Amino acid sequence: MGIDALDGRLITLLDQEPRIGVLEASRRLGVARGTVQARLDRLLSGGVIRGFGPQVDPAALGYPVTAFATLEIKQGQGADVRAHLTGVPEVLELHTTTGDGDMLCRLVARSNADLQRVIDLVVGFDGIVRAATAIVMENPVPLRIIPLVAQAAGDAPTG
Repeated sequence: MGIDALDGRLITLLDQEPRIGVLEASRRLGVARGTVQARLDRLLSGGVIRGFGPQVDPAALGYPVTAFATLEIKQGQGADVRAHLTGVPEVLELHTTTGDGDMLCRLVARSNADLQRVIDLVVGFDGIVRAATAIVMENPVPLRIIPLVAQAAGDAPTG
């Protein structure tokens, strides 16, 4: 699904002020309330906007250590490994990948020592053959979407 400049402006506004109402958004964007509601409904149904939940910082919850683990999985064990990792609260993301490993997961822990416990929990499953872990030192470019939104909106025809 493509987006246009108005969609881009709406997404940016919602990113900056997630609690803004449709009426206020329409006022700020200079368009009718119905237009904002229709755009929002389309962006939601098209999967461009996936939700409006709070952005939670794991470090503020007491999990300041982040690591990425590349996992090599036994053939045919992918579904079982996914189910296992879904049950580990410190696994924040899981991606299947190409390359050296089969899966990449983002983990958090309370400390470096606690990271060992988390890794043991992750790899202590028969379907995982090997794991390689890298600890995050800093995050100079945190997950960001708005520059991509701006590019996608700029590439799209207006209308």
